[in-house]
Amino acid sequence: MQVVSDLKQLWPLADFRRLLSVRLVSQCADGLFQAGLATLFFFSPENATTATGVAAAFAVLLLPFTVVGPWAGVLLDRWRRRQVLLVGNLVRMGLTLVVALLMATVGVGPAVYVLALVTLSVNRFLLSALSASLPRVVAGDLLLTANSITPTLGTVSAGVGAGTGLLLGLVLPDGGARDVASLLIAAALMASASLVATRLGRDLLGPDARAERAEVRRALGVLARGLVDGARYLVRRGTPGRALGVMAVHRFLYGAVFIASILISRNLLADPADARAGLVMFTTVAGVTGVGFALAVVVTPVVSPLIGPHRWIAVCLLMAAATQALLAVTVALPAVLAGSLVLGLAAQGAKIAVDTIVQRDTADAYRGRAFALYDVLYNAAFVGAAALAAVALPDTGWSPLVFAALALAYVVAALVYRTRPTVPAEVAEPVAR
Repeated sequence: MQVVSDLKQLWPLADFRRLLSVRLVSQCADGLFQAGLATLFFFSPENATTATGVAAAFAVLLLPFTVVGPWAGVLLDRWRRRQVLLVGNLVRMGLTLVVALLMATVGVGPAVYVLALVTLSVNRFLLSALSASLPRVVAGDLLLTANSITPTLGTVSAGVGAGTGLLLGLVLPDGGARDVASLLIAAALMASASLVATRLGRDLLGPDARAERAEVRRALGVLARGLVDGARYLVRRGTPGRALGVMAVHRFLYGAVFIASILISRNLLADPADARAGLVMFTTVAGVTGVGFALAVVVTPVVSPLIGPHRWIAVCLLMAAATQALLAVTVALPAVLAGSLVLGLAAQGAKIAVDTIVQRDTADAYRGRAFALYDVLYNAAFVGAAALAAVALPDTGWSPLVFAALALAYVVAALVYRTRPTVPAEVAEPVAR
């Protein structure tokens, strides 16, 4: 199996193994934490049965992620990234325990929502640090292989955590007990991720140039200028800027499909009055999508080196277009599951290639800001998709016209992307600010 062969190539790299361990444990905790939020926001009997309700819930969840991204970029280019992984997971653990305590004692209220959103914001900060750190432990041709394995295995690990949380939701009849149990397990995993991070050298993950506290404060004071500098560099460099752009488009279109899948699972493929049945159906659809993510681990390292990561992105966009064309014709369960499988492969396959292009073609001094901008675009695109879904989708989630438009948009994105240069432009070596 290809993934086993890839892991054999990377396994001798001890620091890669340690960084991968941090990612897997941390993202498994993410899955558990987010599963509790998913059942709370989307599959409790009183919540989110309409397109507008689901879109509003996603906007609440993702807007803080978009806000935290710029701050992450400035700090990741100045703080020890290993310390970010260590301290960030400890902060998440503390916040998660407080949320669990509040839910067990006073129930779900505004404080729970605020703390949950802060915790999710820290999570995005950690994911940026993990992505920016990978080139420090893997170099050369193995970077593509590492990119095909680490984010995807991280996604699979998050899926395992989410699956565990959703199974708790099906096994434990009391929603409060279920959510508290998920949070306690997630907190334990966050503490474990922090402990694993201590096995990495303090300076191993960079950045090479760091600033004193006063300089960091000044950098935060001119945050907008720093982000503009980073964005200008990516645009001048060419390939990483275009890769981020096409991923934002892909994420926007995928977000609309994801919101539709929640509504279809709850209101069309299950009895709208039975939130539990809707949860079971969506768990099935999400599980099949996760299988598609896992397939990307196997397919991308084989296909991408043969045709190049840029062409592979275009192929993934065309595969996604095919899934939407299918759903424009029928919303029968077999079609939904088949579309979810292929769309999962396409979404994760494109993401692996984009990660590789951004890491490979971005200088280390700008890499933290590049992935912070990545997060901003990634989540802002999903918020935009939520707005589109609120306006365009019926409460059942299925509109042949909308799915046909999504298919066309994917095709146009693939064709436009393939017309652009695939070789990065020469840019003067940047100086960390």
